[in-house]
Amino acid sequence: MDMSKMLRDLQKMQSKMIKAQSDLKAQSFDAEAGGGMVKVAMNGRGVLTMIKINPDAVDKDDVEALEDLIMAAINAAVKKKDDATQESISGVTGGMKIPGLM
Repeated sequence: MDMSKMLRDLQKMQSKMIKAQSDLKAQSFDAEAGGGMVKVAMNGRGVLTMIKINPDAVDKDDVEALEDLIMAAINAAVKKKDDATQESISGVTGGMKIPGLM
């Protein structure tokens, strides 16, 4: 076993992981609910950057429906971000499951 080669490979993997994380942080993950009645955007850090609510979604007698749409849109954006993170990390690690990364 060539330890110096293994260390070089680990350094390359670390560099790729840092780049992948940086790329993910720069991405935006858009999602919507209720046929576009509520739209959200989230950056790769998991911070909401935009919420748009169609005025037709606002009904003072049914606030709960609007709350559900907002929650559904946010959860969809989180899932998109998590899926992209998983895909990016798998690409760097070659599919290896490394504890603490996923």
